[in-house]
Amino acid sequence: MDGLRAVALVAATVATGLMAGVFGIYALAIMPGLRTTDDRTFIGSFQAIDRAIVNPLFLLAFMGALVLSVLAALLQLGPGRGPVLLWTAAGAVLYLVAVVVTVAVHLPLNDALKAAGAPAEMADPAAVRAAFDETRWVTWNYARVATSGVAFGCLAWALVQWGRAQATAWR
Repeated sequence: MDGLRAVALVAATVATGLMAGVFGIYALAIMPGLRTTDDRTFIGSFQAIDRAIVNPLFLLAFMGALVLSVLAALLQLGPGRGPVLLWTAAGAVLYLVAVVVTVAVHLPLNDALKAAGAPAEMADPAAVRAAFDETRWVTWNYARVATSGVAFGCLAWALVQWGRAQATAWR
């Protein structure tokens, strides 16, 4: 059982770190880069990125981070695993917040922009971009960066606590 606990915790940490990186790259590079483009370029580029990111590997990482974090926390239930459980559960809850923000804020905005159609055929791309509400998207992405980043830190600290507990048990 200890092997399964370790594998689940490591996998949750890696998947959550990967997702924190995805949200971070949007905050650090993608959205700042798109911000400088004209309306048609912004819309077309964002639509292309959104179509590309919705793929099985991304969805596996996105949902896998949540499932693995919850699984890792559940596997820590029981006596003597309090610190590992606490940090793992905190990581799972924080990453859950990032998922909820994605579903509640980002997906509807992304879907509305995709539904607006091809940028070349838009009569008023400035109105489409304004309706997208780029500021709202970016602001809530910062929330995903923060929650997933802190979740990653919590899971990494849970691994440290796991290692300490194992070292004590081996003595």
